[in-house]
Amino acid sequence: MCLGQVVEAQHGLLPKPSLQARPSSLVPLRTPVTIHCRGPPDVDLYRLEKLRSNHYQDQPVLFIPSMEERFAGCYRCTYQNGSLWSPPSDRLELVATGVYLNKPSISVQPSPAVSPGGEVTLQCRSQFSFDQFALYKEGDAGPQKGSDFPITAVTAAHSGTYRCYSFSSKLPYLWSAPSDPLELVVTGTSVTPAWLPTEPPSSVTEFPEASRKWSISLVNKSSTIKSSRTINISPKRPESPTGLAQQYYTKGNLVRICIGVVILILLVGLLAEDWHSRKKPLPYRVRPIRRPLPPLPQTQRQHSHQDGGRPGGHNHGP
Repeated sequence: MCLGQVVEAQHGLLPKPSLQARPSSLVPLRTPVTIHCRGPPDVDLYRLEKLRSNHYQDQPVLFIPSMEERFAGCYRCTYQNGSLWSPPSDRLELVATGVYLNKPSISVQPSPAVSPGGEVTLQCRSQFSFDQFALYKEGDAGPQKGSDFPITAVTAAHSGTYRCYSFSSKLPYLWSAPSDPLELVVTGTSVTPAWLPTEPPSSVTEFPEASRKWSISLVNKSSTIKSSRTINISPKRPESPTGLAQQYYTKGNLVRICIGVVILILLVGLLAEDWHSRKKPLPYRVRPIRRPLPPLPQTQRQHSHQDGGRPGGHNHGP
């Protein structure tokens, strides 16, 4: 519990802020931690202070890069809007762990395995003269202080990992290293209810067979082969799995063979048509008739004869 005399300011109707340490308020030495004060939007001023000291800051976030003994203590924060101060946040105990390397021991009586509704007692012990112990369960908001921790009515929420710390009441924020972990197991919380069936009913086991029959019927209707109409969704009489499998395979093979035959017939027809078309005689082609050139005009022939066949039409005598 945080100690110290604090002067409360008038806060009017302002809500109080929250103060948290991340990742945890139990901080091993030489590890980082961040203290964050959160309030409503549009806050004019935050004040984060360490009680029983003269240290404070007007910032909402305090980052400690490496935990030291001097940072351990009790913190709180407030904020100001206008002339009004908010009520203080809940106090945060920042604890430095690992200050004493001699860790305590933890035990459970009568057994670490307990049924729901049973009773167990967790005990913390140390061989040194520490007068205070703290029990911490992983996942809880904070530790419990004492030496014996009885649980009178165990529930599933009590299962988990526990550790003990030891410290002196004169230095309440400087703790030892944690004890070895203790796993508390609540038995019987994951047992299958008796009303759940261990095997599916007969109608469920037959349903896959019926669905396969229905799909085969659809395939047969879509093909050129006439489908059998004796296939039902729910069989009238039980059949062995081997017989059903053989029946399915036989019908499936028959459909495939028929489809293959149809395709083969079509291919043969196409080949025969192509062969027949190649055997048709080519149409008779009329060869062009080579005709002689027309005779020269008579006038040209007469002039040629008169001129003696000389060009120019001049006849030179001897």
